[in-house]
Amino acid sequence: MNIQGKHIVVLGAGESGLGACILAKQKGAYVFLSDKGSIAPEQLVKIDELGIEWEQGSHDIPRILEADLIIKSPGIPDTVPFIIEARGKGIPVISEIEFGGYFNKAKTICITGSNGKTTTTMLTYHILKKAGLNVGLAGNVGRSFAAQVATENFDWYVIELSSFQLDGMYEFKADVAILLNITPDHLDRYDYQMANYVNSKFRIANNLDKNSWFIYNADDPIITEHLEHLEMAAQKAAFSLSKPVEVGGYLENEQLTINIKDQFTMSIHDLALKGKHNAANSLASGITARILEIRKEVLRDSLSDFVNVEHRLEFVAKVNGIEFINDSKATNVNSTWFALESMEKPTVWIVGGVDKGNDYSELMELVKEKVKAIVCLGKDNGKIIEAFKGVIPEIYEAGSANEAVAYGYRLAKKDETVLLSPACASFDLFENYEERGNEFKKAVRAL
Repeated sequence: MNIQGKHIVVLGAGESGLGACILAKQKGAYVFLSDKGSIAPEQLVKIDELGIEWEQGSHDIPRILEADLIIKSPGIPDTVPFIIEARGKGIPVISEIEFGGYFNKAKTICITGSNGKTTTTMLTYHILKKAGLNVGLAGNVGRSFAAQVATENFDWYVIELSSFQLDGMYEFKADVAILLNITPDHLDRYDYQMANYVNSKFRIANNLDKNSWFIYNADDPIITEHLEHLEMAAQKAAFSLSKPVEVGGYLENEQLTINIKDQFTMSIHDLALKGKHNAANSLASGITARILEIRKEVLRDSLSDFVNVEHRLEFVAKVNGIEFINDSKATNVNSTWFALESMEKPTVWIVGGVDKGNDYSELMELVKEKVKAIVCLGKDNGKIIEAFKGVIPEIYEAGSANEAVAYGYRLAKKDETVLLSPACASFDLFENYEERGNEFKKAVRAL
């Protein structure tokens, strides 16, 4: 694509917005950057170094509507009136990933799902790095894809994609597309229609051809049902925790088996990542590795020595025999379900924050089986208390990470666990889930 001399507007001055600016400028476009909020001082330094015009605190809508192309931050909904107006005028509105894809020459492994996508992305990247491939990490993790397309020369990218990023992707084609699972999340962005969210996730399969691979969860009824109505040229590989799979991978008798090229087997006890959900993530990454013909010894080593991402079932410390685990990244019920499912000792569960329309009944059986006490960490805990009173005898409320950790330490005994897995967004008491997790870790280390 030739964008020399074209007028490009970038909306949002975060990592992806700045990356889009770098690539657009490199390709000879006129760039205008607009952010409704305030731009971080360190970002402004980089923007000024690029020599592009910018504004903050508001959007100059007439100017934006003169663009030849708009590259939009995934955080800006498609329902914003001037976005609708731009599309009505025939101005393409795309994501930074789509823009990077116009100029990308490397092959791509793209990963999405309601849960587990960061872990699977990081694990896949770890395997490829260990195999000696020239690989970049992009999307929701790592550096901006567009910036790397402009400044790097990778042969492969591993890209984590949210539904919001996929919504702005049209021509982009993955070489390997992975769909881990689909459970209700972010429905406020999809008119509270599950079908809209499902369609959004399946955009990862857009433009796949006979040389592409589509890796999917054969245990997910939403995915398998949708696939029945979808024509796809790509080669398919499934993974399952409940039944053997001919092309793909499965878990049986505590052993992973991957049938791609030839058979690979590994005991789940040798995996770095524990819990059933992580067996699924390991299968998805392992199938990818075998598609790329990565040697079995490298794959085995990678699956056994991987260190998981921060704030995702992260072991913090053991204090007087009590284990503290930080799963602050669990911002929905489904993520917390996986966390509770992997608990093997009686657990004090720290939960709460900004509720996104959660249905806590989905957790009821696991809570009865695993949880001995609940600590609510949020400003409005009424819904959680209502859901579990009469089920869990001890429920307490905390207004800070320090207070929550103190309750956890008091309620748990030796050889028990205190788990922060909030099932909620964080921004009632914290800036984001990272700050919530860091405050939790700080409080644990101060015990």
